[in-house]
Amino acid sequence: MTHDITLTVNGTEHELSVEPRTLLIHALRDEMGYTGPNVGCESSMCGACTVHLDGDAVKSCTLLAVQVDGAEVTTVEGLADDGEFHPIQQGFQEEHGLQCGYCTPGMMMTSLQLLEENPDPSEAEIREALEGNLCRCTGYQNIVRAVENAAETMRSQKQELAADGGGD
Repeated sequence: MTHDITLTVNGTEHELSVEPRTLLIHALRDEMGYTGPNVGCESSMCGACTVHLDGDAVKSCTLLAVQVDGAEVTTVEGLADDGEFHPIQQGFQEEHGLQCGYCTPGMMMTSLQLLEENPDPSEAEIREALEGNLCRCTGYQNIVRAVENAAETMRSQKQELAADGGGD
């Protein structure tokens, strides 16, 4: 028995039939081909599967696809704009905030929500926000620097937009 659902992922609407037990992470990866979010622990402990669901960072291994019928999902693939890295992606690249890269998509999506809620977080606030994301390669220092880099870039972009008359 399958259920027909509709998901908008990175701005593209997808209609699919899924079994009731299909996790969102598997629908994204196996049914729609979005391989940015990774399957890690499948118990919400590692954060490698983190995506944004209607604007909030969630661990996609803890949600059934049928639960999110009609929702908007953003994966790490949806951050770039016309081939231009999002500041969070740029920050991870510039500060070498990755090694193997397995946790990186989840780290980026979690960091993005932090920066949307708090555009100027302290190091302690960054570390606290990332507590639900595990990295087995780094000592987290470069990840924290990457988030600080992105925060600075995002604040600068917002100030430039405001100066040009397009801000709040």
